[in-house]
Amino acid sequence: MRKMRKDKVEKILALLDKEYPQAGCALDHRSVYELLVCVTLSAQTTDVSVNKVSPALFEKYPDAFAMAKANEEDVIEIIRTIGMYKTKSKNIIKQAQMLARDFDGAVPEDDDLLVKLPGVGRKTANVVMAEGFGHQRIAVDTHVFRVSNRIGLAEAKDVEKTEEQLKVNLPENEWTHAHHLLIFHGRNCCHARKPNCEDCVINSLCKFAKENK
Repeated sequence: MRKMRKDKVEKILALLDKEYPQAGCALDHRSVYELLVCVTLSAQTTDVSVNKVSPALFEKYPDAFAMAKANEEDVIEIIRTIGMYKTKSKNIIKQAQMLARDFDGAVPEDDDLLVKLPGVGRKTANVVMAEGFGHQRIAVDTHVFRVSNRIGLAEAKDVEKTEEQLKVNLPENEWTHAHHLLIFHGRNCCHARKPNCEDCVINSLCKFAKENK
């Protein structure tokens, strides 16, 4: 793909930042471990739904050692209102067992080790590294994938290529924040079925908007 001009990228980010000053992690958590569990639970489920079940979950299972000994049926009952709750229950228990056994209950600050945990893919690992440990990362979820390819920040058919291209186009010190801005824009304006191009703050800079006038 053709690299987007630096001044255009800066303008897009500035406009989105002004539009979404609250952009940030929407999952409620008090520790890196809670973040890991919440991100694992959030797959194909809204953050709002996860935030509704996580307080009760962490009250009963506050750390990896406690979760490692959890009864699966009990965990299922707590998180039943979110999608794929049976699979996720298995994953967060196995995840905790691995953390307790191999990492003394702590979440490893390492991409390669994170993706070895049950239920953790590249996107989840990126979120944990960014939000939990402060590293610059771009986690490509459905919103980031859709919005970045529509705008022209990426021209890719899969999430891995999209991440690679975003890393080329976006300044590294903005990766994590840009990821949140793209998510907020996807949720609030650049919808999957019917993007609200008329009210979009980056309409004049967007490839999709220009092509669909």
